[in-house]
Order: sequence, then C-alpha cells, then structure tokens
Amino acid sequence: MVTKPTIARIWRGRTRRDVANSYEPYLKAEGIPPLQQVALGVQLFREDREEETWFTTISYWPDIEAMTAFTKGDPIKVHHLDRDAEFLMELPERIEIHRILVDDQDLR
Repeated sequence: MVTKPTIARIWRGRTRRDVANSYEPYLKAEGIPPLQQVALGVQLFREDREEETWFTTISYWPDIEAMTAFTKGDPIKVHHLDRDAEFLMELPERIEIHRILVDDQDLR
C-alpha cells in the first residue's frame, strides 16, 4: 500500500543573483538528500528575479509525527545548512507547514 502525503513542509530562502549558481548545487548536495531519505517526495524550485534568486523546497509527509521525527523536535524550526549564512541574504526563521487538501491524484 502506497502512503499518501497529508502534509507539505515548505522552506524558502533567497540569495543574491551572483551567488545563486553556487548555492544551487550546494543545496542539491547538502539539503535535498536527507529529505529524500525519509520524506514521501521532495521538490526544489528556483525563481530568478532581477537582483535576487529564491529557492523553495517542498517535502511531503504522511503526517506531522513523521515530520517531527525527522526534525527531532519542532517541525517549523529551521535547521540551517552549514554554509547557509554565507549564501543566503538572511536566514529563514521558520518553515511553513501546510495540510494537503487536494492532490491531483484525487482528480484522476
């Protein structure tokens, strides 16, 4: 039986445009693999704006308990990567937690 996600955990961070191409591979190598090992799914997005670049990571979880086990505590607390302070314009203070109300699988 396939477990469906009921929770999306969303992290956002922004860099200056001149460091975005360095931060992206770092985020892919250091931030994404730990999520891929335990979450039901992970997506990474990049939005290049005129002077800054936004990165958004969405991970999908079966429930709050699974997410809390991964974060070892408060699921909205941000666990910064070692080099985030070097790359990010400011360190995000929280994670967004959203209940999934509609999944495209429900529409098929």
